[in-house]
Amino acid sequence: MTLPRFWLEDGPAARALAPLAALYGGITALRRGLYRRGWLARPASPVPVVVVGNLFVGGTGKTPLVAWLVARLQERGWQPGIVARGYGGRAGKGPVAVSADSDPAQAGDEPVLLARRCRVPVFVGSDRPAAVTAAGQAGCDVVVSDDGLQHYRMRRVAEVVVLDADRRLGNRRLLPAGPLREPPDRLATVDMIAVNGAAVPEGDCFFHLRPSAPMAVDGSNRPWPGGAVHAVAGIGHPERFFATLEEAQISVAQRHVFPDHHAFAPEDLAFADERPVVMTEKDAVKCRTQPRAERLWYLPVEVVPGPQLAAATEALIDRLEASEGEP
Repeated sequence: MTLPRFWLEDGPAARALAPLAALYGGITALRRGLYRRGWLARPASPVPVVVVGNLFVGGTGKTPLVAWLVARLQERGWQPGIVARGYGGRAGKGPVAVSADSDPAQAGDEPVLLARRCRVPVFVGSDRPAAVTAAGQAGCDVVVSDDGLQHYRMRRVAEVVVLDADRRLGNRRLLPAGPLREPPDRLATVDMIAVNGAAVPEGDCFFHLRPSAPMAVDGSNRPWPGGAVHAVAGIGHPERFFATLEEAQISVAQRHVFPDHHAFAPEDLAFADERPVVMTEKDAVKCRTQPRAERLWYLPVEVVPGPQLAAATEALIDRLEASEGEP
């Protein structure tokens, strides 16, 4: 998504919207307080839930971190599942089970990506507690929620907030005066803050998204042709993808930015020349049946954790067995 410039650089527009931001913040704080005090009911959770979310509207890199956390849980002997809202899909209240072959138009692009990468039970729907229950019934003993930090009705034993190293908290104002869903002091209540970016202050729990060789969107093993490419990004922070292409030493002939969760039509990718088209993995799950798929590639990325993040994650998993409460 293209953020308003004043969300990153505080100025007159942000100050003019401050009264609406105060109203938004008051409503958010009231809802959270009502749930925490038990005045609004929250269903019991059959398994512990770890929420990986954000305060900042738009992409911060939380979905790759969800996949990485699921793998760490598996290494420690857990049977994790994933729940998500399924943004852009038609799951409704749900819960709807998601597989590697699910239609992203039905389940959402990120849940299908996670189902393909993680190969664990994935459930989507606006009723997150129901999705957690479905995951427990499917044999999961822990659930990782992709987003849902502000879904206060869903019980959780731990919260992880993902920040982008470059944008951090923007102008530190709440919507619509800034990019934040909750105020900055909410960070003091979470269990871990994971910063996406290599150049961060010492002591931060940081990670880096490392690219590997492009892969064919249609799943074939054809070799990467190389050369300059059309770079396609329908994600929350497209500049990060373009920077990752540069890190992978892939020359970009032209950038093509689409809205987050964009449903690609054939004409969106019908470029006049024969250059390869490279996109994000999230976009690729929606493009496997596009015409001329032999031109389409995606760039896989993997989480490379800094030492602080790796240690904090192990400590978080250590606490899971004894955790019955919530942050």
